[in-house]
Amino acid sequence: MKRRELLGALLSVPLLAGCSMLPVIPRRPEPTRADAMGWISHLGAGRFELRLPRAEIGQHIGTALRRIAADELGVALGAISLALPDSRSMSPVRATVGSDSVKDFALPLAQACAALREALAGRPPREWPASALRSLNGAPRQQSDALGFGREIVSGAPLFAADVRLPGLLYGRVLRAPVSPELASRPAGFNAAAARALPGFVALVEHPGLTRANSQGLGLLARTPGALDRIEAALALQWQVEDGNAADIERLLQLPAQGRLRHQLRADEVAETGAWDVDLVFETPLAAHNGIEPRCAVADYRAADQSLRLWTGTQDLFYVRDTLVRRLALDEAKVQVHACRAGGAFGARTLVLVEPEAALLSRAAGAPVKVQWTRAQELQQGFHRPPSRHQLRARLQHGRVSDWWHRLISSHILFTPAAMPRWMQGLADFAGDGGVSRGALPPYALPRQRIEFDARRLPVHTGPWRGLGAGPNCWVIESAIDECAHLAGIDPLAFRLAHLDNARLRRVLQRVAQAADWPRPALSDAQILRGRGLACGIYKGSAYAAVIAEVEVERASGAARVSAMHCAHDCGRIIQPDGVRAQIEGNLVWCLGMVLIEALPVDKQAGIAASGFAEAPIPRIHDLPVLHIELIDTGEPSGGAGETAMVAGAGAIANALRAATGRRFTRLPVRADDLRAAAGTLAR
Repeated sequence: MKRRELLGALLSVPLLAGCSMLPVIPRRPEPTRADAMGWISHLGAGRFELRLPRAEIGQHIGTALRRIAADELGVALGAISLALPDSRSMSPVRATVGSDSVKDFALPLAQACAALREALAGRPPREWPASALRSLNGAPRQQSDALGFGREIVSGAPLFAADVRLPGLLYGRVLRAPVSPELASRPAGFNAAAARALPGFVALVEHPGLTRANSQGLGLLARTPGALDRIEAALALQWQVEDGNAADIERLLQLPAQGRLRHQLRADEVAETGAWDVDLVFETPLAAHNGIEPRCAVADYRAADQSLRLWTGTQDLFYVRDTLVRRLALDEAKVQVHACRAGGAFGARTLVLVEPEAALLSRAAGAPVKVQWTRAQELQQGFHRPPSRHQLRARLQHGRVSDWWHRLISSHILFTPAAMPRWMQGLADFAGDGGVSRGALPPYALPRQRIEFDARRLPVHTGPWRGLGAGPNCWVIESAIDECAHLAGIDPLAFRLAHLDNARLRRVLQRVAQAADWPRPALSDAQILRGRGLACGIYKGSAYAAVIAEVEVERASGAARVSAMHCAHDCGRIIQPDGVRAQIEGNLVWCLGMVLIEALPVDKQAGIAASGFAEAPIPRIHDLPVLHIELIDTGEPSGGAGETAMVAGAGAIANALRAATGRRFTRLPVRADDLRAAAGTLAR
């Protein structure tokens, strides 16, 4: 029996015993032309409406899909208006994840638009293979297109959940203990009289439905947003909290000295005894999503017919609906979820966290309720990129890698504890969390490889984060390959090319090297150390990136700056160049933050010890380098751009720091003290 089949059999046991034991499972249907016929409609007079089947989370997918529709229908871009979907306006579609929007949704949309075009012309329907579609086979587009919802954004029109206004709207917040939801916590005492005495107070709501994981919340309703803070302070809440120890993270992520880890991506026999030319341990910390917009939901529950309308910025519209149906015991036909634009998601909006809070408070109040999380709630009550620890060993023979052994331990990403109880996660773990291992297979032709991994449940919640495990895993791989090149005395570009048999990856490497004038040296001086680093990778087997980074390190202070980044990027057929370029820029800046800035502090007892950007910083404008991006469109099928450059950006920056200082940094983020010490050693 295969692991996947066994997992299904194991899960069926509690399922038969009682469906209430299982959390709601997201649906993942493949989009079809029949589905897409519901996305596009003719409004008359040569105008059309495209109801987006994907979430708008800042990636401008509306622009790309609108471009496809316009090309296929043979109309100007302005003839097609965009509309955000709701759970009644279309058949279920899968979550907006994995950089799959153009890859998987372009063809069905183009086919539907072609069918509509022929129907309007009075011609009989026909089958439309990809090779016969105008929108997927025209010349590569280099012109800039107006962004979808651009007018609404600059004019301040209501696009986000926080913009929703309903008659009689109240404002809600669910107060929770300032500890990880993994720890059992509940209100132990509060001053209700002081809260009721304040202007704007409406109600306190105690309800078992406000429990998330092991955190029992207390609902608060007010007439104005400003009253929420004042009432929360007046409550003087005290909490009963289970003893916990977030310092266990360090212990749980220890790599065992002997024995194999539970899951193997490659299990070639490598000689474990004997010397290794490269033997390094790498560490990454917890990191937050830190979208600019904290999550928000507006719910309007009607007791008369037990119906619910809800507005939210989500990556999975139908998962939200299904969760609300289960949590509030509602008829699916009476639940309507409206998708709103989201101000950044990066995986954070894949789960259903704020929406049940708004719905339960609305039902309790008998009025519409808006729940807008604070930044502190985003950090302390959300889920984050898991920390990881890696051991990478490699042997060289005659200037080439002969043996490669990568062991890594992290926490759950796809089997996230933020949505999956411990017992179910234990069953799912048998199959191995593919989010943890994403990107761990090196793109190089290496004769003998052992790649093994495991995931440990931590006392803080972890889950999907941009690129899943690809960012940390590829940073480790590219750092180790670079170290092998240094030890072999071979130029890093030549070393990589000698180990590559993938033509598309070779192409992006050669193109970025040409654009950045590699191997032109970076010259240091008495005050500044300079270095250039190279990295490359493949994302999900269908998109390719190579990056060269240039860094400067002040000898005296250790302050580091990435001065420039060059990227060659091949994600297949490009529908909307400006959107792809914007995604690459976002990835590269994200990688900069990963290497030099971002880490989420953990309190040894409580969990996440951050309440804002001061404790959980992200790159700022003055941190940003000059970005040079070359898009390569060879007409191959689209492979996704939203996360691809994550496979190369961090490695390039890390390798540039190695070139500048002569030291390999294996713990992220790299701090100024580490760089200053390296600079001092180099000076001596």
